[in-house]
Amino acid sequence: MSDPLGLIGASGGSPLQSKPPKANIAPKEGPDFAQVLRSQLGEVNKVQQDATKALEDLMTGNRDDVEGVILATEKADTAFRMLQSMRNKVMDAYEEVKQIRV
Repeated sequence: MSDPLGLIGASGGSPLQSKPPKANIAPKEGPDFAQVLRSQLGEVNKVQQDATKALEDLMTGNRDDVEGVILATEKADTAFRMLQSMRNKVMDAYEEVKQIRV
């Protein structure tokens, strides 16, 4: 009787016990998480400093475009909220990993 599925024969063992083939997975080239996080923190900090400077310039009379100041403060607020949201997601993931039983 022949083995049409190849389940019996050459390997000498059960196909369920055979070792899976090794995958050659090379790490991706690019920045790591810490580098990306630092750069994002730097950008948010710069946007907030720009908004503070714009507000100070408006108050001292060096600037007269209220729309530009409002835009700068809204941009800083949005950037901060995005950073805060990212922090919350990372903390949620950390809490989930802590719950994993080994």
